[in-house]
Amino acid sequence: MIRKYRSPEYNYNFNTKTGFFVKWGKTLEEDPIVSPANEIADIEVSTVCNQKCPWCYKSNTSDGKHMSLDTFKKLLDKILESNKVLTQIAFGSGATAEENPDMWKIMEYCRENGIIPNITVADISNETADKLVKYCGAVAVSRYFNKNKCYDSVQKLSSRGLKQVNIHHLICTETYESAIETINDIKTDERLKGLNAIVFLSLKQKGRAVQSGYTQLSQDKYNDLVNLCFEKKIGFGSDSCGAHKVRYAIKDRSDKESIEQMIENCESSLSSLYFNVDAEVFPCSFTEGTKDWEKGIDVLGCDNFVNNVWNNSRLVEFRNSLLNKCRNCPVYEI
Repeated sequence: MIRKYRSPEYNYNFNTKTGFFVKWGKTLEEDPIVSPANEIADIEVSTVCNQKCPWCYKSNTSDGKHMSLDTFKKLLDKILESNKVLTQIAFGSGATAEENPDMWKIMEYCRENGIIPNITVADISNETADKLVKYCGAVAVSRYFNKNKCYDSVQKLSSRGLKQVNIHHLICTETYESAIETINDIKTDERLKGLNAIVFLSLKQKGRAVQSGYTQLSQDKYNDLVNLCFEKKIGFGSDSCGAHKVRYAIKDRSDKESIEQMIENCESSLSSLYFNVDAEVFPCSFTEGTKDWEKGIDVLGCDNFVNNVWNNSRLVEFRNSLLNKCRNCPVYEI
């Protein structure tokens, strides 16, 4: 259940059952900023999705492609040849998790290699819930316009014993009322009694979000969401993109120091990487197609993943720009 990594300058303990992860450097007090390789891989295995959400930064449709099982095996094997610290893979797919016909074989291969799969879904069947609970350490359910699809999916997963079930909710001006409704529903809707937390996802001006004219939520309204969660004693989280907004929201709380211990700014290129459906690497999924990242770094053709990808000059440059901005996004205003 506990995976350990030990070296003079970087160490961790990872609970494969609960997802609890702790790392330290030369001493327990030292917090390594850059890992020797990525601890988390965000891997896109399908660009097919029928939801057509107006804020989708990927602009995915039913006309897409999948990563094959053979390609995934080659990709994971290439990573693991030199990367000894990988713990988890977060899969990107469509709303049902069934879009890629090799999905379950892909997850099984992860487990065979000691890697824990996680995934984000939106509308799943009972059969799919069975498979997700079998393979995954955590599952996030996106809250779209039809809240019943989300809540039903949460219940299907939690009723089967999965503890790490979260709701992902995009946060922007246009979805503010929906977020308020969801927070209130967590205390009243029986389907959500097994929910772990609601996770706020920051809007990035990319894809259909630009076409739809979606706008950033003000800090004051973001504070309202955070305060409502505290008021109702509801577990909540944020993507690392919104870490600075969470810090601001709790700045006047008496327990802010203990809460800040659980907040981490952007970790892209520091401890995580994104792999698109073509097995190319980008710092994160939102950087794909942006300036200097019109094309990613090839993984399948590299000789050594850590040397040729993790320490690639393009990633090092991005890493330095991120650190120079105190780990606030160098690409988007969030």
